[in-house]
Amino acid sequence: MNERKGLILDFGGVLTTPLLASVTEFERDEGLPQGSVVRQLSSDHEILRLTEDLERGSVTQAQWNKVAALRIGVSPDNLLGRIFSRLRPAPLMYEAAAAARRQGIRVGLLSNSVGRAPWDLYADCDLDTTFDAVLISEDHGLRKPEPAIYEHMLKMLELPAAACVFVDDTPHNLPPAAALGMATVRAQEPRTTITDIQSLLGTSLTS
Repeated sequence: MNERKGLILDFGGVLTTPLLASVTEFERDEGLPQGSVVRQLSSDHEILRLTEDLERGSVTQAQWNKVAALRIGVSPDNLLGRIFSRLRPAPLMYEAAAAARRQGIRVGLLSNSVGRAPWDLYADCDLDTTFDAVLISEDHGLRKPEPAIYEHMLKMLELPAAACVFVDDTPHNLPPAAALGMATVRAQEPRTTITDIQSLLGTSLTS
């Protein structure tokens, strides 16, 4: 009998279309070389530090937009909203989450925030009715991959680590969860991700 009774999902790139695809479209819209924004955001030490602060809620999205815009060479106006304007929900993943809950599996959302103004990543999502527990990083001053944020998620779900499956599209967010005893899944396209989750939960999440 499978003892895993918890499913913890990241948001962007797991419950949405891939982040990179939206960034690529943004580059095209702005006339920027393909890959230039990703390189800038992943290699500029000031931007990396600022992004971590944004995820913890210690700087505002507007502050991030201003600094990042200078580095990228674009307008700061709603920059994060423009970068991720092509993100769309991943219906199969939402259906899988709902199927898990119908089977008595507790489903949590564990997401690194990017601020909520001027653009709110979660604006069109009814998080409180979709999940049993919601942990947005800025609300707790923590961020993945800090171990404490995973521990807090487990407390909110009232489950031990060994009873949970954690799904994230960012590889370095997985080892801390595994170290606590969770089973982990690197999110890919939805059907493959759901297959991996089903294997670990020992149940079907598709109709």
